[in-house]
Amino acid sequence: MNIGYHASHEQFSPSHLLELVGKAEKAGFNMVLSSDHFHPWSEKQGHSGFAWTWLGAAMQATSMEYGIVNAPGQRYHPAIMAQAVATLLELYPGRFWMAAGSGQALNENITGDRWPSKEERNTRLHESVEMMRELWKGKKVSFKGSVQVENAKLYTKPLDTPTVYGAALTESTAIWLAEWADGLITISRPLDELKKMVQAFSLNGGKGKPLALKMQISYANTKEKALEGAWDQWRNNIFPSSLLSELNTPDQFDELGQSVRKEDVAHHVLAASDAGTFIDAIKSYSDMGFSRIIIHNVNKWQEDFISFFGEEILPNLKEHE
Repeated sequence: MNIGYHASHEQFSPSHLLELVGKAEKAGFNMVLSSDHFHPWSEKQGHSGFAWTWLGAAMQATSMEYGIVNAPGQRYHPAIMAQAVATLLELYPGRFWMAAGSGQALNENITGDRWPSKEERNTRLHESVEMMRELWKGKKVSFKGSVQVENAKLYTKPLDTPTVYGAALTESTAIWLAEWADGLITISRPLDELKKMVQAFSLNGGKGKPLALKMQISYANTKEKALEGAWDQWRNNIFPSSLLSELNTPDQFDELGQSVRKEDVAHHVLAASDAGTFIDAIKSYSDMGFSRIIIHNVNKWQEDFISFFGEEILPNLKEHE
């Protein structure tokens, strides 16, 4: 079981995140998952640093494993993403993996191109990942489909082929990506829902493939403060992915979040002040088969969260291993 720290570029500046991952490594986290947005989820979050520039600095400054959630095909051409990944893996062998998803209009629609349907985005995603895999092998690639490439070849190849997790928020997406993705990444939710997601993935071609989870929590010295912090920063994100993927601007997310109550957020973010609540949840996810569990403390109090986990959570989880 690997426990990771989520680096949220929407909530913090790149320089602050660089400090935070250094603190996370010292506290005992052994991996980092980076977001990859052009816009934040809310105007009040206020940041949107370029993740790929930051990754080079963060991987040089620490020795942890890094991953990123990326949507190749519109904002990013997959050949460019293949080159970026290959460069990181030449610099830092064995320390990088990626998760690929179909994206959201909030980030991808800045190109001004038509925003495709979910079915079209899925086709584009699969084609993009296959294109990247061929490039990582050193092959010359030409392809005309949802995305196009002409005579592309990577001359600086990765020293090892990266694991590509498929990002899924619904059972239907988990079923679809089970055959071609190297693993599954999803977000925390009630255990019965997660079990259905894992079963859908396993029974349709994903059996034996690794599972990763982004666990959304909010820690503070009281449960009330923890819930307040989650509501302040994350209330725009609790709606179904079919809706969130179609919104175009942070303003639209803020408008959607106006009606959200704190008790609504409590169903989607584990807000607590005691170690036992977090330890029990993480152990439950581990027992379900998730080998990479990335903790996203959605509030602003990152230093307090890192210190608390380093002292109260991570040592107990090592005993569980």
